[in-house]
Amino acid sequence: MRRASLTRIIKEADLILEVVDIRDPLSTRSEFVERLVKKLGKKLIIVLNKCDLVPVDIAREWRRIFSSKGLNTVLVAANTRSGIKTLKRGILRIVKSMRKPVKVAVVGVPKVGKSTIINALKGKSSAQTSPYPGSPGYTKGVQLLRIGEGIYLLDTPGIAPLKKGIEGIIRGRPIEQLPDPVKAAVILIHRIIRHSPHAFKIAYGIDEMDPEEILKALAVKRGWFYKKDKEPLIDEAARTVIRDYLRGKIPFFLSPNKT
Repeated sequence: MRRASLTRIIKEADLILEVVDIRDPLSTRSEFVERLVKKLGKKLIIVLNKCDLVPVDIAREWRRIFSSKGLNTVLVAANTRSGIKTLKRGILRIVKSMRKPVKVAVVGVPKVGKSTIINALKGKSSAQTSPYPGSPGYTKGVQLLRIGEGIYLLDTPGIAPLKKGIEGIIRGRPIEQLPDPVKAAVILIHRIIRHSPHAFKIAYGIDEMDPEEILKALAVKRGWFYKKDKEPLIDEAARTVIRDYLRGKIPFFLSPNKT
């Protein structure tokens, strides 16, 4: 059903904005979207979002890599509206020669900031947004929003299919519905520490390096214990780590030279 809905949105639009999380752009881009856009003869802009969470040189290198593949690529930090003017200029440049009206769609895997991009392009934040999968922020019903002379934005984001791996696990369903949040958090913590050894010291003031010890320490810090045996409530700590990762509280990014 998700692919069918995404396909309808891409067919409806003339220009597709594919939003990607720049902290891990290879895991959060969608080759399915890019192949479909090419097949249907649509125009595409890759929007590398959350650029405020990575060093400037890393952001520029990822942009260079995507651009070298012939992809129109823009750096954006939608939460702070940084790069939105550049994105609008990119849209105007591409649609300049198109017959009006032109429709623009925003697509991408879950929780890369699609709704925030839509709100930023609208110039106001009337739609609810949420950094967590499955919570309010998924817009229902499609409307066309005027964002320029003869340019209209579909207010409903297209949800692209997820890849396998930890990003797919934590983005694929509401965090409260993860069947084993501790297992997911342990995999995520291992990955974060491999690329950012001091991430949990910075985020929580925790010096531990073992994932399970990090979860226990976080539960103790927050006063989360099982009522029956007073053991640390690591399930809640695990869900907190996943939420904080998704919203960028835990410092992490992949270097283009080490992927």
